[in-house]
Amino acid sequence: MFGGLREKLKAARNRLGSSIQNVAVPPGSSGPDQVAPEPTAQAPAADEPETGGLRPVGFVDKFKTFIIDRELIVAEKDLADALSDLEITLLECDVALPATDAIIGKVRKGLVGKHRKIGESVDSLVVTALKTALIDVLGNGFDLSAYIRGHEKPVKILFTGVNGTGKTTTVAKIGSYLKNQGFSVVIGAGDTYRAGAIEQIAVHAERLGIRVIQHQEGADPSAVLFDAVQYALSHKIDVVLADTAGRFHNKANLMSQLEKIRRVMKPDLVVYVDEAVAGNDAVTRAFEFDKTVGADAVVLTKADMDSRGGAAISIAHTIGKPLMFLGVGQSYDDIMAFEPEKIVDELLEGGP
Repeated sequence: MFGGLREKLKAARNRLGSSIQNVAVPPGSSGPDQVAPEPTAQAPAADEPETGGLRPVGFVDKFKTFIIDRELIVAEKDLADALSDLEITLLECDVALPATDAIIGKVRKGLVGKHRKIGESVDSLVVTALKTALIDVLGNGFDLSAYIRGHEKPVKILFTGVNGTGKTTTVAKIGSYLKNQGFSVVIGAGDTYRAGAIEQIAVHAERLGIRVIQHQEGADPSAVLFDAVQYALSHKIDVVLADTAGRFHNKANLMSQLEKIRRVMKPDLVVYVDEAVAGNDAVTRAFEFDKTVGADAVVLTKADMDSRGGAAISIAHTIGKPLMFLGVGQSYDDIMAFEPEKIVDELLEGGP
């Protein structure tokens, strides 16, 4: 997952490390991480006091101590070219410009003015700065299980998104995930317009042993989802997962329908679903959906097919909404809770 981005970050990391490694040291040292040679013993000069056999602290000794104890300070000019390379790397991997700017700014802040003792690992400094920047931009994720445990039941989750991004399959995967976490689940078949949509979610639900509430094709989706909530209330179900028809944010009639669904269902969470492979398009669409009808979290499908990683890196920072899950395959278990630190460790291959 995100293999292309991982390789490009490795190259950028090496370039940053080389830039810091080449920070100038005082004249007389034999390299950026070496110290002055051991001076040879010599008798004190005639005007120097006797020291009982101990060598006096002369200039060479003072210089050696200065080199050993000194901390090299990384200047912005030392990193300019490497940071430019990193910026190009992120943009080439479809990381949105606001997220790219934030990452570059945080890496710069983490390294410029940094005091590095001679001999200290350069790579560890670079990795720490990159990890801090990436984790900050990725956000905290969204722990759905913790949210459900701490919330009044049933927790009502409404899924939205554009056509063809795997929203219905995502509803089924999250239903399976929550069952494995020990929650009871009911699915509302709110996509009543797409041909075969009700049958599709019904097949998923049957395979998973989850009850699905459905009406006939063409029915009012608000009525279907209202019934799903009522069923959950009467049967003490923990979670209602509400599927809806895919739609684009600029389709006024469909967005108006979604507003009606929200008023009737009163969801606790609105989750936007899109494809990781859509890159910046996914970020833009998520932003527009959030602006139009609101969103509380994001799920990105097909993350296993995405070598660039741009949407996953960008979306939380750009729209201010956390990533909840990544879809990483075709089976019901192929969904992973989004954990920023785990993702960053994978991108940086665990660090030095």
